[in-house]
Amino acid sequence: MNAIPGTLSVPYDSLTPSPPRATSLLRAYRRHDTLFSSSQVQLHARGVLETVDASACDGLAETAREALQRTARKIGRLPLLGAVPFAADAPARLWIPRQAVFAAGQARHGGERRSLPVPLPHCDGVLPQPTAQGYRDSVSAALQRIDAGRVAKVVLSRSLRMQARVSVPWLLERLLSRHPDGYTYAIDLTRNGDSASLVGSSPELLLRKRGAQVLSNPLAGSIPRVADPAEDAQRAQGLLSSAKDRHEHALVVDAVAAALAPHCRKLQVPAAPSLLSTPTMWHLSTRVEGELLDPAASSLQLALALHPTPAVCGYPTVAAQAAIRELEGYDRGLFTGLVGWSDPEGDGEWAVTIRCALVEADAVTAYAGAGVVRGSQPQAELDETSAKLRTMLNAMGLAQVLDVPESAA
Repeated sequence: MNAIPGTLSVPYDSLTPSPPRATSLLRAYRRHDTLFSSSQVQLHARGVLETVDASACDGLAETAREALQRTARKIGRLPLLGAVPFAADAPARLWIPRQAVFAAGQARHGGERRSLPVPLPHCDGVLPQPTAQGYRDSVSAALQRIDAGRVAKVVLSRSLRMQARVSVPWLLERLLSRHPDGYTYAIDLTRNGDSASLVGSSPELLLRKRGAQVLSNPLAGSIPRVADPAEDAQRAQGLLSSAKDRHEHALVVDAVAAALAPHCRKLQVPAAPSLLSTPTMWHLSTRVEGELLDPAASSLQLALALHPTPAVCGYPTVAAQAAIRELEGYDRGLFTGLVGWSDPEGDGEWAVTIRCALVEADAVTAYAGAGVVRGSQPQAELDETSAKLRTMLNAMGLAQVLDVPESAA
């Protein structure tokens, strides 16, 4: 499959392990396409048929449902896809494409694209927001709020804007080959001639819906991985037994379960977390599974009911949001929102928008955050964000920017 042959959407509910293969869709990918890949399904889309520009607090789920039904009646069965920002009052970047193809199964690439080698990008400058010291100061300020009983958890993030040219297809291929189990995406954001893509490889599933079955896999509590296998294993077990990290994780799982419970006739919540690994991090992980009261409920509607979880915001939500606005110092945009797709029947898959970068024509901005709870240490939280940034920086060939003193960046 060297191109998307006309307007085509293979129904998600009819997918089997047989072709079309995910590798075929990657070979067909070209600049300004959109691709979302997971262990369950891969979606490749091209063009824009209709945009859905509402915000999460202004009827986004219903507007999206109406657009999907309208398209299904007039043209055919096409999905809705794109990204929803962190802030509930900011407009989403969702649309129905002109062409779409689903492929079953995990993206197993192994270099099958045989793309021409792309030189590693050269970075001409780095703008951190906030600075390293600024981030440590914001963590200290959040801890003061926690000690005063104003909030139990605050997720604080930072960004690195780098003057560098990065090829989106090349970056996408590297992410897919490095972490095929992740939720890897390249969401085209080009509008009015301004070229931009949201590219990332998230380890965290916000919500997957298929028929009456729903799954959320929140992650909270993390530690960077190391090269030495013995020390790496020791770190993982230390994370699993850490009272601080177990408390942070429980806040997220309880919130997810509480948000899903009104929509489910059955809900399974494991009593204890397990470990999930990425190439750079260990995470505490819990799979929350349910059976919906209404199988026709939209995956986007359910995902928005969960968003923002304490994994990306904090707890309680309103107090954490206020702390983020006052302490973080920049606009997150799409970072820590949700990214994915939904079909006309409401089935779909939405990941948390982390381990990502905004790729523009001459610059790229990478993001990472860490959860601050009682017992957190400012330097340790900064180190955690650096480890999380390495997912994208390593894939872009820009990991060296973390080693440059900020005064020289």
